[in-house]
Amino acid sequence: MIYIANFKTNHTRETTREYLTKLQLQLFKKRPNDKVYVFPPLTALDDYQSSDVTIGVQNAYPIKNGAVTGEVGLEQIAEFNIKTILIGHSERREILGETQKKIAEKFNFFKEQDFEIIYCIGESLEIREKGVDAVIEHLVSQFEGIDTSYENFMIAYEPIWAIGTGRTASVEEITQTHNALKKVVDKPILYGGSVNSSNIKEIAQIENVDGVLVGGASLKTDTFLELILHS
Repeated sequence: MIYIANFKTNHTRETTREYLTKLQLQLFKKRPNDKVYVFPPLTALDDYQSSDVTIGVQNAYPIKNGAVTGEVGLEQIAEFNIKTILIGHSERREILGETQKKIAEKFNFFKEQDFEIIYCIGESLEIREKGVDAVIEHLVSQFEGIDTSYENFMIAYEPIWAIGTGRTASVEEITQTHNALKKVVDKPILYGGSVNSSNIKEIAQIENVDGVLVGGASLKTDTFLELILHS
């Protein structure tokens, strides 16, 4: 299984270092093939050294350096020896207005830099209520401009209506969606949407769920470890 902690706009450099130190002390208990990732906010980045945890960035601009006020480019990420990035998260699509064209541009730029990419797709409640066919059609549209043959990426399926709401997609909904996606793009598929200690075992057992993208339940080391060690 793959376990990804997305801190979003939480934690500082000091608390991230404390978190990772505490996490590292317990990861000897995880299954040998499990992979653990942590995505701190950009201001909390540092040259963290760990053989058990991959550090990634939540966002970056598709440029080495240049005149893009307020953004971070490849040059700044390279300073921290980071080669993993989250692209297409629903909050960047919905809140910050990133278009599919811009997301594809970002994906292909970091693909050319040999980054490991966690690519997020998802649907609104309005689309979900139209049925599974409408959901899959919408999700597949989010691969427009994306090189799905790229070897070093995985998909994070996140039903937008289940993010931070405490409501998780049903086993049937997750199964249908992951199975359909696997037929379109044969990559590891993570589930993201209010994953927590009460539902992780059930989610981890679903066919074609290769891991989880975790928000709120990843903010404390103890709750994230509970997912990793007890799923």
